[in-house]
Amino acid sequence: MLRLIPARQARPDKDVIFALNAEATKRRQAGEAVVNATIGSLMNDDGTLAVLETVTRVLRDVPPSEWAAYAPIPGTPGFLEAVLADTFSAQPALKAAATAVATPGGTGALRHALMNYLEPGQALLTPSFYWGPYATLADEHERKVETFSMFTAAGALDVAALDAALEKQLARQGRALVWLNDPCNNPTGYSMTALEWRQVAQVLLRHAEKPVTLLVDMAYWLYAAGGEPRAFQAELLPLLGKVGLLFAWSGSKSYTHYGLRVGALIAAEPDEKQRQATAAALAFACRGTWSNCVRGGLVGVTKLLTDAGLKAACDAERAKLKQLLMRRVQAFNAAAHPKGLGYPRYEGGFFVTVFHPDAEAQAQRMRERGVYVVPQKGALRVALCSVAEADVPRLVDALAL
Repeated sequence: MLRLIPARQARPDKDVIFALNAEATKRRQAGEAVVNATIGSLMNDDGTLAVLETVTRVLRDVPPSEWAAYAPIPGTPGFLEAVLADTFSAQPALKAAATAVATPGGTGALRHALMNYLEPGQALLTPSFYWGPYATLADEHERKVETFSMFTAAGALDVAALDAALEKQLARQGRALVWLNDPCNNPTGYSMTALEWRQVAQVLLRHAEKPVTLLVDMAYWLYAAGGEPRAFQAELLPLLGKVGLLFAWSGSKSYTHYGLRVGALIAAEPDEKQRQATAAALAFACRGTWSNCVRGGLVGVTKLLTDAGLKAACDAERAKLKQLLMRRVQAFNAAAHPKGLGYPRYEGGFFVTVFHPDAEAQAQRMRERGVYVVPQKGALRVALCSVAEADVPRLVDALAL
């Protein structure tokens, strides 16, 4: 007799991305020349994990007592203040309205958003190309995922599709939680323009007579091409106090320590009473799930955010890794355009998505040639972050089969 409850009796036993990565790794270890574009970790061209040495050094210097002790349930005060100060350094109005809790990576932040801003059975709204575990999170927490068509025929964000989907969703469930992973969307690599952010804000305001909340998934924001990664926040100021504003902050990619699981959920709420209620709800959610996060990780990241010398060293190391990634992006664009591959505007980020009508079959053909990507509905997700620059032409050739 299987004693699991019925809803849990037919769960898949493997994550697709990690299963493909394991297969590619096994073939490579057996001596095959494999191109592995599945896993979302930034790798050096020699195949080793790219790690910010300043981060490693700081974490090693965290005293044992800090690693061993419990952290406060919402997170250490220094960490929360440092995250808010860094995130909103260009927008003091957002910082003044914000509260935050520490979470185990950005995934923990997404979990809290689902459970505190949607009722059971309700659906979040996100673009049609999204990080697959969004659906896993929603399913596990008895919520759903609904999408709007991400791109227009011209390749821009389909704001009209968002508007229509949001109106329909609000009519049915009376509230909405919109997730936008930007800049450097996973899986497409697409980064919204300032105009697109402004248009999104206008759409949200049109529907603000009902509870509408926007979550910005900022996992890759420090790898955006050029400019100030916080610039989009200026377009969100008109929403303050009218539309809920959440930010999923993650240290995984920013500090290249994916297993440290340091993250935060930030909520911007200008009304003090509502802000306090939000802080209480999020802290309660922490206690009811993971209780508290790893104190040593919070202490180490706090130093990296607040010590000017360490921050500068970390920024300089990250800039070199960003250049490594940008060389791959440029090599991909240079090889892919002549081949006629269809994909969104790609200027930076860990991933790019190549459109294909039969992604499963194409991914299988590519695996037979030792090239691994992740098939999705109507597209192939390519983790360029893990592909050596020298292997990009082979990757593109396989995509163009």
